Amino acid sequence: SEHKGAVERSIHEFGQIASPDDVYLAQRGLRTMHVRLPRHWSSGLRLAKWISEREEVEAVFYPALPGDRGHAIWQRDFKGASGLFSFVFRKSHSHRADAFVDALKFFNIGASWGGFESLILPIDPSRERTATSWQFEGRAFRMHVGLEDPDDLHEDIERAFRELY
Repeated sequence: SEHKGAVERSIHEFGQIASPDDVYLAQRGLRTMHVRLPRHWSSGLRLAKWISEREEVEAVFYPALPGDRGHAIWQRDFKGASGLFSFVFRKSHSHRADAFVDALKFFNIGASWGGFESLILPIDPSRERTATSWQFEGRAFRMHVGLEDPDDLHEDIERAFRELY
């Protein structure tokens, strides 16, 4: 029936149960989350602010960052943040975005948000948006700031920005 198809799609998209390995990893991570999350937040905020001030970057999306369009809601509803944010290069710098990523030494390519390591992933939000359209033409990335020394991460990103020229 038509309802059965909708239920099957929902189960596939949302999942119905977690595997034992996933439950173990979640439980293990919860034990130290109260120690890790403040570091992710402070380092993420520092780097998101700095990246937002770069001339090569058109936009940064991080509700914990003052000036973000979701900042007021974040202040109202949250007590903290993670180190996960997105940014978009200006179109004029996007042709070298792969060189930027290749130059990073502390950031690996991946999407395991919330882990201890710093990660970056190219994204294309234009395909996923339904309520509004994606208004940017430059390359976009999701960045997860891990637990490494924030000065080392800053230097790493600074070096990668030089690859845009």
